[in-house]
Amino acid sequence: MPTFTVVPVEDVEDGSNSGAAAGGNRPISLGKIFSEEQEADNSEDPFSGDDNRRESSAFINPDMDTETYYEGKNMALFEEEMDSTPMVSSFLNKLANYTNLTQGVREHEEAEDGVRRAAVMVPHMGTFIGVYLPCMQNILGVILFLRLTWIVGTAGILGSFAIVSMCCICTLLTAISMSAIATNGVVPAGGSYYMISRSLGPEFGGAVGLCLYLGTTFAGSLYILGTIEILLLYIIPPEKVVKETTANDMRIYGTCCLLLMALVVFVGVKYVNKLALVFLSCVVLSIMATYAGAIKTAIKPSNFSVCLLGNRTLKNEMFEKCTKTDVELWNLFCDSPYLNATCDEYFALNNLTEIQATPGVLGEVINDNLWGNYGPDNMVIERKNLSSVPAEANNDKLKNYVFNDWATYFTLLVGIYFPSVTGIMAGSNRSGDLRDAQRSIPIGTILAILTTSFIYISFVVLFGACIEGVVLRDKFGFSVKTKPVISILAWPSPWVIVIGSFFSCCGAGLQSLTGAPRLLQAIARDGIIPFLQVFGHGKANGEPTWALLLTVGICEIGILIASLDHVAPILSMFFLMCYLFVNLACAVQTLLCTPNWRPRFKFYHWTLSFLGMSLCLSLMFISSWIYALVVIVIAGCIYKYIEYKGAVKEWGDGIRGLSLNAARYALIRLEEAPLHTKNWRPQLLVLCKLNSDLEVTHPRLLSFATQLKAGKGLTIVCSVLEGTYMTRGDEAKKGEQNLKAAMAAEKTKGFSHVVVSSSLRDGFSILIQSAGLGGMKHNAVLMAWPTGWKQDRDSSVRRNFIETVRETTSAHQALLVAKNIDHFPANQERLKEGTVDVWWIVHDGGLLMLLPFLLSQHKVWRKCKMRIFTVAQMDDNSIQMKKDLQMFLYQLRLNAVVEVVEMHDSDISAFTYEKTLVMEQRSQMLKQMQLSRTEREREAQLIHDRNTASHSAANDKAAGATSDRVHMTWTKDKLQNERNKHKENMAVKDMFNMKPEWENLNHSNVRRMHTAVKLNEVVVKKSCNSELVLLNMPGPPKNKKGDDNYMEFLEVLMEGLDRVLLVRGGGREVITIYS
Repeated sequence: MPTFTVVPVEDVEDGSNSGAAAGGNRPISLGKIFSEEQEADNSEDPFSGDDNRRESSAFINPDMDTETYYEGKNMALFEEEMDSTPMVSSFLNKLANYTNLTQGVREHEEAEDGVRRAAVMVPHMGTFIGVYLPCMQNILGVILFLRLTWIVGTAGILGSFAIVSMCCICTLLTAISMSAIATNGVVPAGGSYYMISRSLGPEFGGAVGLCLYLGTTFAGSLYILGTIEILLLYIIPPEKVVKETTANDMRIYGTCCLLLMALVVFVGVKYVNKLALVFLSCVVLSIMATYAGAIKTAIKPSNFSVCLLGNRTLKNEMFEKCTKTDVELWNLFCDSPYLNATCDEYFALNNLTEIQATPGVLGEVINDNLWGNYGPDNMVIERKNLSSVPAEANNDKLKNYVFNDWATYFTLLVGIYFPSVTGIMAGSNRSGDLRDAQRSIPIGTILAILTTSFIYISFVVLFGACIEGVVLRDKFGFSVKTKPVISILAWPSPWVIVIGSFFSCCGAGLQSLTGAPRLLQAIARDGIIPFLQVFGHGKANGEPTWALLLTVGICEIGILIASLDHVAPILSMFFLMCYLFVNLACAVQTLLCTPNWRPRFKFYHWTLSFLGMSLCLSLMFISSWIYALVVIVIAGCIYKYIEYKGAVKEWGDGIRGLSLNAARYALIRLEEAPLHTKNWRPQLLVLCKLNSDLEVTHPRLLSFATQLKAGKGLTIVCSVLEGTYMTRGDEAKKGEQNLKAAMAAEKTKGFSHVVVSSSLRDGFSILIQSAGLGGMKHNAVLMAWPTGWKQDRDSSVRRNFIETVRETTSAHQALLVAKNIDHFPANQERLKEGTVDVWWIVHDGGLLMLLPFLLSQHKVWRKCKMRIFTVAQMDDNSIQMKKDLQMFLYQLRLNAVVEVVEMHDSDISAFTYEKTLVMEQRSQMLKQMQLSRTEREREAQLIHDRNTASHSAANDKAAGATSDRVHMTWTKDKLQNERNKHKENMAVKDMFNMKPEWENLNHSNVRRMHTAVKLNEVVVKKSCNSELVLLNMPGPPKNKKGDDNYMEFLEVLMEGLDRVLLVRGGGREVITIYS
């Protein structure tokens, strides 16, 4: 135990120091110093009234009598942080005044709605009253009194011992896991649902919570059916509403009983709680009477006997004496009361035998009951060691025998018996009423399970040792005057069992109808399942009226089944599913070793939790594999619904911790070896721009990222704000929220981040270098083409873009630049036809080939066809190039149309010279003159108009010339002749056609502009109508003096095209022909 020492700190200053200096005998408080600021703040605060003043500081104005006066100066060092980090004394005071709220209600409910509530009394219930007795009452119930004897007689002592042991071990392991979770911190009222949801998250919590709710509701149906069975068979059997079938009797009386119990729960739950001890007393008295009767049989057997005809068991409710001379018995098998009457053949050939129903523990029936006696439907119950004369069966007389009402087998008995061990969470559900829940829940629950397990196992042995086998297999006690079989063992009277079991079932039914609506109300108030929110409301006192109505409706479904044996496996499935996830929660938390996992209950281990989980799953499929699959599907559907539509909750659950551990393990594994080409896919870093309102400027950039990724791989959406984080931190958070909202709107799955940097350039550089984590880093950068770079006042946009290109190249990352990104299709659009054209000029890793294939996987681009163009120079064989490219695509498993475009070394046109001249003149002018914004925009517009006019004239001229041009495949001789002819023509043209202003042009710029113009002409001609054009992006010049012209070259290259994606590889192969 840690030791705490409270040290009083005294104020060493007296009134003669600071107080005197201030002009008074009393020390000046900090509240006075900041009084003016407080008044100013209060005048603006809408909650600054006297009645609901909000404390915004730890130091209160001392002049106001209604507020606490803070005068100490010893903690002045921490005064500025008192709002966020309160004093230890106030913190401990809040903990001392903590009270558990109703299940599903937030702890800070009072602070949210501003309503002051009455003080809650301190819980006072201990382990025995608060946990042990409620668990005992819920575990011991209807199956013990109505079905355990039949299970022992059918499965035998050994089989029953196996069934009881499996179920009790399952609940014991679950209780150990539950104890660990319950002692790991304060568990508010609500118990099991709270523990599962906060340990496994809202998805699992909601699914298991609803399963627990349905299990509790069907348990109510089970107890009501048990109540009606006792009422109709053993208390008032002559009273029948419907004469044809007993099932209709069960439905009518069960519905009436359900409505009566629901009315009691609706009117006053307090009466149900007060009667709980009475109902438990009935259970205890019944158990004591059974033990007393078993002891009595050792001294003197009971007066109950069984009548056998041959070896067949007779129903003795219609006759008094087991002799053929008994008139009532004679009339059952003969057509008249006379001796010459015609009687049933089996009755005539076999004798009647009367045996003791309870020979006692000293008898030899234990040997006969050791093994199971399974049989088919409608099989007559026979005694093994008695001989009989076979005869032809008379179906009319079979109703006089005791027979199986349905086929029996081991797995069926497991499903019927398991509800008798449920109820172990009754103590944890009352955690809000316990004096020390972390101590009481483990001790009380485990002691209750051990006690009830001893009772069940001892009853299995006593029943097998004291009661005749044919009587044990008689489910309804027809062979013993229609009494519960367990009651013939009771002392002093069978009515002790009948009355005790009746009130026990009534009490358990009321408890189920009380607990199930509150559980549903808690789930609804948590807000994790939207369509259940209406059931979170109730009466003014908090009673769940709407939840009670739904519970009654579902409970009625179980009553309409009208069979206790059919309802029992259903609720077994729901409870087993709940117990499975309790064990899973404990195992996950233990294996994760999270710092907050510190249970006070130390006797647990993850292997025990996994064993309990495995046993729960096994029992589900053993009981009924069909029901098990149905419950799993129901839980799975609820899980997916909450995941898709439910509210986002962060409860620090273990599944999130498991995800973090799995992510950490995967990231470490990713760094162990470099990524293989076969596993390469674009992991995108999307560079977004935010406008002045911090909204995404180009949301279609996110749409394109979604279409390119199809939800696979990594996507990091980033933006940069210029400034310092201290001044723009809030804007960065708001921008990140806007990024997330835009990503959600465009269905982009990934991460978002906003960086504040002293300059945009540095911010982009930081993102390119450091975005991602470990092996999960981006390998490609996606950004939009800066359309307004010409009209910008300064050259920062151009410089930032070019430096970003250089950064990605140095980092060996691919670069994707989208022109006219706002014209790209949205995720809702469907391109019904068209082509995606790839212009493969240079090979830089095969990214150009891969991108159209990735786009074709998305429904927007699925119907677009892929075309690949490549350029053949004078010394290339275009026919062979086309064949090689087709073979390459075949090996890559890509479907595309291949076309080789031949481009010869044509003369540099006058348009090229003019465009180069305009470009260099513009660059020179911008360097030498400091133009105003208006003048620069006018200059840019003038240059743009001249370029457009010149280009139109050149295109018209080129169009007229190309009509007579014949493209052919170059031969070696023709190639040499063309080269010689070209040299001669150039010499003549250089001499006579050069304008004086062209002579001083940079020859490198002329050649680059020539390439851009000629390639643009070909691309526009071939791909002007395509949906998307992918082009190799040339890199910026190594000499930074050429940066001014680089953007102009790219503009010329993309001129006349709508949707363009410039692609620059990352320096590695990203596509392979190998499998």
